[in-house]
Amino acid sequence: MPDAPPLDTADSTAGSNLSARLPIVFMGTPELACASLQALLNAPDFGVLAVVTQPDRPKGRNLQLTPSPVKELALRSGLKVFQPQKARDEGFLEAMRAVRPELIAVAAFGQILPEKLLLLPRYGCINVHTSLLPKYRGAAPIQWAILNDDAETGVTIMKMDPGLDTGPILARQSTPILTSDDSQSLHNRLAELGADLLVRTVRDLLAGRISPHPQPAAGVSYARKIVKEDGLIDWNRPSRVIWNQIRALSPWPGAFTRLSSTEKNSQVKLWKSETDSRSAAPGEVICADKTGIVVGCGQQALRVLELQREGARRLTAEQFLAGWPLQRGQRFGEPA
Repeated sequence: MPDAPPLDTADSTAGSNLSARLPIVFMGTPELACASLQALLNAPDFGVLAVVTQPDRPKGRNLQLTPSPVKELALRSGLKVFQPQKARDEGFLEAMRAVRPELIAVAAFGQILPEKLLLLPRYGCINVHTSLLPKYRGAAPIQWAILNDDAETGVTIMKMDPGLDTGPILARQSTPILTSDDSQSLHNRLAELGADLLVRTVRDLLAGRISPHPQPAAGVSYARKIVKEDGLIDWNRPSRVIWNQIRALSPWPGAFTRLSSTEKNSQVKLWKSETDSRSAAPGEVICADKTGIVVGCGQQALRVLELQREGARRLTAEQFLAGWPLQRGQRFGEPA
């Protein structure tokens, strides 16, 4: 689709199908996308016509059908909501033609969009992606940036094409990954960063101040979906690798291990930790006191600061040890 000519959204006479507010459809599903939707709703020069999100999914012990965070925000805002099983369904595409958006904004919708939908709006479909593309295309860029010990990450606004996060770049903005970050704190920061950049980028695009440019061929990587098994800790790995694993997989699925006991082996989730310069056999408890539980790794050691037994609440190391004292030489990582 050729680039559309610049549009002055402050001019109510610009374009026969446009008013002073640019007609937008927003597509997104998880909490990450809510910041972008809210930013568009707050912008006086944009008009959100409708929201598209994934169908309600079973959740919780009772598997009750639960709407997505984006749907909840849309309903609170009085917006029409579409929930197609597949974005390529002809009935959904026909509904989008009837809505007549001039632009579709996407943030973590969860499906690859068909070409028919990409070609529908005058200004195309643009996506908020939480990495510095072409690095970390795919489902879990935030977690993999931490897992891989990256010093920084960021958000990219791209014009979508039929590929998986392969479209041309409109704007990027970086942010450092702090030692205090886990995937939740980084998620929250990137959501706000992406929302702000989305609004600025749309305005720049319409005014003709920017144009899409292809992603570089070098530096492409993929961030596959995280699964529960990724949380299993291998104490033979270096302490920094395990420290990053704990940060990257908090809050879900969590980094977990087993702790040997005279009573039983118990699964334990580790929430917070820091590296320690001491050494011992992988998984062996070096010391356990109110300052933390120090465990040997393949290189150096890990000081566990917060942890949680299966079926219990999250505790500081001091609280944990008050109910379950540990001795030097006990082992994490013992088989069940």
